[in-house]
Amino acid sequence: MFVITCICPSQIGLPASQASRHCSSWPHSVVRAGDLVSIGADALELWPLKKTERAALILRRLTVLYPETPIPLEHTDAFTLLVAVLLSAQCTDKKVNEVTPALFAAGPDPASMAALPEATILAHIRQLGLARTKAKHVKRLAELLLERHGGEVPCSFSALEALPGVGHKTASVVMAQAFGVPSFPVDTHIHRLAQRWGLSSGASVARTETDLKRLFPRDSWNKLHLQIIFYGREHCTAHGCDGTVCSLCRELYPSRRKPVVWRKP
Repeated sequence: MFVITCICPSQIGLPASQASRHCSSWPHSVVRAGDLVSIGADALELWPLKKTERAALILRRLTVLYPETPIPLEHTDAFTLLVAVLLSAQCTDKKVNEVTPALFAAGPDPASMAALPEATILAHIRQLGLARTKAKHVKRLAELLLERHGGEVPCSFSALEALPGVGHKTASVVMAQAFGVPSFPVDTHIHRLAQRWGLSSGASVARTETDLKRLFPRDSWNKLHLQIIFYGREHCTAHGCDGTVCSLCRELYPSRRKPVVWRKP
């Protein structure tokens, strides 16, 4: 395998199928689609990456950057994960992780959680936003798991979304991380980056989820949604990058000069 380079003022990774448009002298018989070659940003201004090529590049970069994807919310099983995700609405994972150890010590399973007075649950989670509503949801959710599902968390989108306080994103996280069902939960980080990276219009969270599922391999979804979240928190933040600052935004759009105004969910 040859190392293919194009001598330009600056270098940037590009799939060989795209880069081969620029240099007719390359030995094409040894360059395969998906191989990385080097090509200058001046050439990319003439031949911007296609959406599918951007997606492939993103997947490669994030896989290298985040080979491991630990779930940010502390939990021990499907039930504690479900409750933790419910509590994380409009709240940071860090804050949720501060209150759940005591809550789960008091109610580690549906039966014991359902037996707790709502006031006790509220006392454990009072630091969180929407604490009163969340306390009601947690207690009723535990009761319904006992009534409808024998005290088990159901492995079903429809059954999960029928529980109080459980929307599609929460159900998707549980299906992906507790049961291994390919899902693509979209939070605010993913919604923002999908727009900055030109993968979705961001017209709605549902639109973003549909677009990402079409672009990325199904077997990558469960890790990739966490990888994008990690990158959005660490590099392509809401205020630290505007679509022209972080390394991936600059690699995907080297000629972009104007900030990307993204639609919030």
